[in-house]
Amino acid sequence: MNGIYLDVHQGEIIGYIGPNGAGKSTTVKIMLGLIEDFKGEVEIFGQTVRTNDPSYKRRIGYVPENAEIYDNLTAAEYLAFVGSLYGMDESQIATKAQQLVELFDLEDVYHSRISSFSKGMRQKVLIIASLLHNPDLLFLDEPLAGLDANSVMIVKEVMAQLVEQGKTIFYSSHIMDVVEKISDRIVLIADGEIIADGSFEELQAQNEEGTLEEIFNQLTGFDQHEQIASSIVKAVQDGERQ
Repeated sequence: MNGIYLDVHQGEIIGYIGPNGAGKSTTVKIMLGLIEDFKGEVEIFGQTVRTNDPSYKRRIGYVPENAEIYDNLTAAEYLAFVGSLYGMDESQIATKAQQLVELFDLEDVYHSRISSFSKGMRQKVLIIASLLHNPDLLFLDEPLAGLDANSVMIVKEVMAQLVEQGKTIFYSSHIMDVVEKISDRIVLIADGEIIADGSFEELQAQNEEGTLEEIFNQLTGFDQHEQIASSIVKAVQDGERQ
């Protein structure tokens, strides 16, 4: 990371994008307090993340890209465990988890072990876990991965309605068209630095390209996708002829 300054406001969806290795996950882990060895200051809800008081974390929900979920637990047990970490009482957890599980169409497997779940089902459990305690700030890293089309529409609408209620969402994804459509503000990071920050319309006005994917390629200097794709197709076809 190199001199990142980022001021996040209440009630907005921030699309946080960048190439692999740009520093996206590192930034998020610092804000979540998962990485302590860094220079500079990070405050969330006016509280420094270096504090020994973790109370600010109870106002945060997180869906990681690669989750270490407890496979030997049932969905009910896992959500009860997560809810307890956020200080929720057992009856509140049971009621809310049951409601959310039904709405996400998981009621038939609520008491099944997570090890038997498909990727999409596991993703739904993670999303439910991030929402269970009604957080004010959500960090979502590829939250739509593995979801079916109907679930994708539901989650996108949930995000929109949460923001209308004053929640803030930090959304990281490689699916540019989704980021383009749902984000109030887009932050592009490359080589540990912020190289673009603004609404999609502002980024369009500042650059020569039209779509977010094209703007991304222009700003990160990646313009070899057509050449590489042609080489891949050629390699596949050459292999067939041998």
